[in-house]
Amino acid sequence: MGIDPGSRITGFGVIEVNGDRFRYVASGCIRTGKLPFNERLEEIYVSVSRLIGEHTPGEVCLERVFMHRNADSALKLGHARAAAMCAVFADQAVQRPQLAEYSAREVKQAVAGYGAADKEQVQHMVRRLLNLSGELQSDASDALAIAVCHANSRRAAAILAGRSEVAT
Repeated sequence: MGIDPGSRITGFGVIEVNGDRFRYVASGCIRTGKLPFNERLEEIYVSVSRLIGEHTPGEVCLERVFMHRNADSALKLGHARAAAMCAVFADQAVQRPQLAEYSAREVKQAVAGYGAADKEQVQHMVRRLLNLSGELQSDASDALAIAVCHANSRRAAAILAGRSEVAT
């Protein structure tokens, strides 16, 4: 499961990985609207918890915070990431997923082959890699791209370690 955290819109994307093949499972956006900030964080936490329970991913990956020009925006993004991360680890009834983090540049490089790719290029590659037609919501596409980046990174690490297959 990939998560693209944001204080107003948090994207999520779930894929299934089998070797070097990806299968789309689900994606969407958690929209917190104009709720007070603390209520937005609660909504992110509750929604990610529900998604974890629904999809029971073995691994969850998030985009790392990048420094905004506006420090307040960076802090809010950090809070949104923390709410999502706490939700990943909160449910003790579910086996705790492994957590990975990637920079936006790493995600773009892994999905589009170019670390400075624009959103449209990343969306295009996500649609191609997951054999999807039609438009994807931007934040959901970003979350799917994070999940694909993680699958590619995990596969590359397995190859370097001398393992021919990676468990899903």
